[in-house]
Amino acid sequence: MNELFVRGASLPEAYHNALESLHKNYDELPCPDYNTFQKEASMTFVVENPLMEPMISKLFIGDPRSLEQYRQEILDGILDFEVDHGKWDYTYHLRMEKQIPWVINELRRSNESRRAVVLVRSEYDMSTDSPACLQHLQFLIRGDALHCKVLFRSNDATKATFMNAFALIMLQKKIADILGVSVGSYTHRANSFHVYKRDYDMFDGYVRRINSGGELTYFFKGDWDELMEEAKPEITRMIDELRAR
Repeated sequence: MNELFVRGASLPEAYHNALESLHKNYDELPCPDYNTFQKEASMTFVVENPLMEPMISKLFIGDPRSLEQYRQEILDGILDFEVDHGKWDYTYHLRMEKQIPWVINELRRSNESRRAVVLVRSEYDMSTDSPACLQHLQFLIRGDALHCKVLFRSNDATKATFMNAFALIMLQKKIADILGVSVGSYTHRANSFHVYKRDYDMFDGYVRRINSGGELTYFFKGDWDELMEEAKPEITRMIDELRAR
């Protein structure tokens, strides 16, 4: 199994480097759980400055509304009620929410601590067809900056990775702001960094765009952050409608 490591100054740069590296170094193998094939490697990518602009990749298949909704799902738990409704088995927010205050207190206790870990995996994952992909997060203060290291057991490179990383960086920033420290590096580890067969053409297209040298980023500040803010009322209406069902 290929073991890949890339880095980038910004989130888009690191993400694009990860896609390009996977495109060059993968194994193609069956994925029986989904009756398909996949291109796969183990990937670690490091974002040296997670808040560096431009922060948004044009290879993200969503839009400002979907990114804002996902940010709210991770940070605020806006869809946690779907678990009570029996439609979802879990949310990342539900699994993390009681641990985040402990992480903050632990880092206040000692800014050199190595114990500030959030466990996402649950014993429930051993008896479900939809176990959590995100396994754990670790937060470390080094050099007056909060660094975040995350582990995914499985990560869809073309359709999930950018959104996952963006939302977790927003969580990292939230914790750093509470602690009064700057945002350090973000390290994203996926033991299975993969592309499903149905997305091979999309994957090839992404890499062609990367290699073309064209502009592949948007600014977050003053651009996407405003569009995401504008999407909030629509998201609120959608949540109210779902709750009422």
